[in-house]
Amino acid sequence: MLANALIGLREGLEAGLVVGILIAYLRKLGRDELIPRLWVGIALAIALSLGVGAILTWGPYGLSFQAQEILGGSLSILAVGLVTWMIFWMLRHARGLRSELEHELDGAIARSAGGAGWGLVLLGVVSVGREGVETALFVWAAAKSSGDPLLGTIGAVLGILASVVISYLIYRGFVRINLAVFFRWTGIFLIVVAAGVLAYGVGDLQEAGVIPGWGQPAFSLAHLIPATSWYGVLLAGVFNFTPEPTWAQLIAWLGYIVVTGIVFLRLSLRAPRRARPADPVLPRGAPDAAGPTA
Repeated sequence: MLANALIGLREGLEAGLVVGILIAYLRKLGRDELIPRLWVGIALAIALSLGVGAILTWGPYGLSFQAQEILGGSLSILAVGLVTWMIFWMLRHARGLRSELEHELDGAIARSAGGAGWGLVLLGVVSVGREGVETALFVWAAAKSSGDPLLGTIGAVLGILASVVISYLIYRGFVRINLAVFFRWTGIFLIVVAAGVLAYGVGDLQEAGVIPGWGQPAFSLAHLIPATSWYGVLLAGVFNFTPEPTWAQLIAWLGYIVVTGIVFLRLSLRAPRRARPADPVLPRGAPDAAGPTA
């Protein structure tokens, strides 16, 4: 539940920042009449995300056990790939997020001039829908691997609701958060969570016979961390910990942690930390993912 709450909080906050930047820029341009078109796109993006979540939740019913394991394992690995891309994308583009979105908004306004405003609707769908679909897929994979999908879903919903409140407070200028630090530390946490989801996906593919089982488990910690103990349940729920991983799961988990962790830390340390020139003044509370006030 905690892992999914953090996923919902992080992804929801990213989407909230995008929405805040786009609305603030429209108001800066004096084009408030275009904001409803943007909200139409955002609403469609939310509906798309909920649709993806529903398909992932109820779609596999009726399939054979092997088909369910293949589908679950494949989607878990896909979710890990998407969340890894998201982590590095935000790390590399956070400082220029506002200027990129404003440039895209200028193009959407130009394309919508004299038309029905579909450019702004499409921008809302793409900007928010990407975060929503990623969230739906990764939350589904994390909840499935934790063994309690309902509890995981509740955690994700609570995280998203918290992100909505925080995003609004940031936009109104009531809250100041160093988002660069926030995304860096949550990125490290999500790498550990993603490694557990990857190991779970590999386990599903092994149960389906797609990946060889390779004999006995690599090791057993069942006597130290029983699966039914409170700390065993906590580790399984947050990090998808298993006390008896197979060799394939261990190799996948360790390889992902080492490679992804090293690259992430190197890019984080390489990121410029000096203050940048001040940006043009935006309406109060206009979010910027790079600075101490989003």
